[in-house]
Amino acid sequence: MTDGPDRWHRWLLEVRFGGDARHREKALAELLYPVRDTVLDKAHLAPGETLLDVGTGDGLIAFGALDRLGPSGHVIFSDISQDLLDHCRAAASAEGLLGQCQFLLAPADDLAAVTEASVDVVTTRSVLIYVQDKARAMREFYRVLKPGGRMSLFEPINVLMSLADPDLFSGYDVTPVSSLAAKVRALYESLQPRGVDPMTDFDDRDLVRHAQDAGFPEIDLELRVSVKRRKVPVPWERFIRSSGNPLVPPFGEVLDQTLTPAEAAEFTRHLRPLVETGTGLERRAVAYLTAVKH
Repeated sequence: MTDGPDRWHRWLLEVRFGGDARHREKALAELLYPVRDTVLDKAHLAPGETLLDVGTGDGLIAFGALDRLGPSGHVIFSDISQDLLDHCRAAASAEGLLGQCQFLLAPADDLAAVTEASVDVVTTRSVLIYVQDKARAMREFYRVLKPGGRMSLFEPINVLMSLADPDLFSGYDVTPVSSLAAKVRALYESLQPRGVDPMTDFDDRDLVRHAQDAGFPEIDLELRVSVKRRKVPVPWERFIRSSGNPLVPPFGEVLDQTLTPAEAAEFTRHLRPLVETGTGLERRAVAYLTAVKH
């Protein structure tokens, strides 16, 4: 074990953004705040309600909900990371909001500490992609909701974003260095096997099915897919310090683990100009799912 915050905390607050504070603020404004607002808009919050934010992370959804619920509202911050819960508690204390908050260490598929039919709203943002038993998690969401309660989820649909073309690596054309790319790709696939890892074992239809099987009689899913023949340019140093999710190392560490110094230099000579100029294919697929418990 490494000293300091756990991997969830490190990734969410630092590694995700390659340690670039300015990039973090830009991502919050352009990507994450709009996701938060859409999740909360679809939840149709009313003042004074109780919201359970499952997999709260740094509290993006939860703190946004507090703003909408008013002084009589209550939010349960739930996560598997005690470090992230401590981070949220400190932030809530600094804002004078502790009286409206509860902090729960629990996985999404076992919310036993939450009483049946006790919350008005359940929210998640990029949580079920880390849960093996998504059906059980959905049943837990249904159980804790009051009659008339609402669920509002945001989930990336990674199987619709994955590019099976072996000549593409993270959307970049690596045909001239395909053998090196295969070595790098093999490490990622060993950590997160395609079709087995929870990040890639479901699609939007599975989300609807799990919600229906859990008992929700009213379900709505909005799928958003975009494909662009250009990626956002990224500074190379940020690129090698970042990783796509908390379960894999930063890209620079992956290079060190999979390639010899000479191979890494060759791979970098090819990939770096593509990354820094945004010469690649950008594919994005996300789903917003809402459901009501009658």
